[in-house]
Amino acid sequence: MATYGEKFPENIRDTALLAAEEWYQNLLSERLNRPYSPIQRSNFGQYNMAVHYLTSVLEEAKAVNNVAVFNIDHMAQIQFYGKDAGELLHRVLPANVESMKIGQCKYTLLLNENGTVRDDLIIMKQSEDSFILVINAGHDITGKGLDHGHEVDLLSDADFIMQFKKETDEVFVKNLSDDLVKVDVQGPYSFKLIKEVFGTDCLKNRNNPDKNMGFFSFNEIIIDKETYFFSRTGYTNRWGWEIYIPTKQAEDKFKQIVLKALDLGGLLVGLGGRDENRISAGNVGLPLMGQEYDGLHTPTNAPLFDAAIDLNKESFIGKDALIKDKENNNDKRMVIIIAEGNVVNNGVYLNDNRLGSITSCIISPNIPQEKREFLGSSRKNVNEENGTAAIALAWLYNSPYEKDSEGKDIIENDGKAVRIKVELFREKDGQKTGRPVLGYISADGINPATAPKALKSIENL
Repeated sequence: MATYGEKFPENIRDTALLAAEEWYQNLLSERLNRPYSPIQRSNFGQYNMAVHYLTSVLEEAKAVNNVAVFNIDHMAQIQFYGKDAGELLHRVLPANVESMKIGQCKYTLLLNENGTVRDDLIIMKQSEDSFILVINAGHDITGKGLDHGHEVDLLSDADFIMQFKKETDEVFVKNLSDDLVKVDVQGPYSFKLIKEVFGTDCLKNRNNPDKNMGFFSFNEIIIDKETYFFSRTGYTNRWGWEIYIPTKQAEDKFKQIVLKALDLGGLLVGLGGRDENRISAGNVGLPLMGQEYDGLHTPTNAPLFDAAIDLNKESFIGKDALIKDKENNNDKRMVIIIAEGNVVNNGVYLNDNRLGSITSCIISPNIPQEKREFLGSSRKNVNEENGTAAIALAWLYNSPYEKDSEGKDIIENDGKAVRIKVELFREKDGQKTGRPVLGYISADGINPATAPKALKSIENL
């Protein structure tokens, strides 16, 4: 049987931008007048990824308010092509692939048959018989290997999908990841940066060049005889783009991008700032693969459920489990919590009742002061003008909100978002320990999402 995934690497992989990141670290040392130090790195999906650069995680997390640049070369791009490629993907994925138009992107999930999440991904329709799946780091690997000293047995997304290929289907798979380098540019100055580095054609609506590119669409552009992809899918739920640069031009273009970002008050952002930018995105945050999306939870009632899953489809892998959730009135919720300190893995309690568990948490400089003050914390760093607090995502057993007459969550009263104060405890042997960290469930998240908003708001910055 053919194997489509990459072999488990004998050594941790480097991105194509490793040397350029070192160039950037030296550049920051000169520009910021700070002593050079090696980039702090971590194994992420069997890639050697920067946690942060010479700037701190907090500094990098704030960059998205101007422009943030992310080296996302650890993510893989897998092409499915052939006359039956669309039908196979429609059969496996919960998104309605059949209804997609050329140039359209969709966010969706790859589910196990028990309804839990194998991966979350973007699918791009390149032509009637060609689709590109943008998948998470490590999900391109098939085989046994050591991960942080523990043996793991991985099956790539492509191998999982191709298990459902019919014998008569004409479907082929190609890993494009070595040919493309993914760099994301996010924030209000993203339009200006991309226009100045790449020109305006890549930002236009492919079907109506007098207009800007629409949300969840992509362009395939020839620059210097090489094919680039520019997609607008809201990696951080802010205005921004994901750029797929041909590998041979990637280092040069990356340097141009980060130089322009620095001129615009932005930064290159590592894994820490990236996680903050995703957890803090919009009213409910963006779930992280391996944290909120895992082998324990189905995505039922997750914030992006309706965007990722079409339950009206006749079938897809994992549908029966999701239908069972609905039939059983599964009321679990993924919520965003603002807390006075780090509460990773803590239990969430209200009136001594355990509501659920924190799945992700990070200290953030992007929480408005009013929202920090609502905590009622005595901590100085929480209350000062440029203070910090923690943003957390949690799975709760049931919705914490009251219901209206139609059974929907009431998340607003008198024009104000509902806030539910909770206590966040460390736990041992199933029991809470120590003093609680103060927090509250925030129905309006941290900062409003801008990704879907009209580009006219930023095109003249």
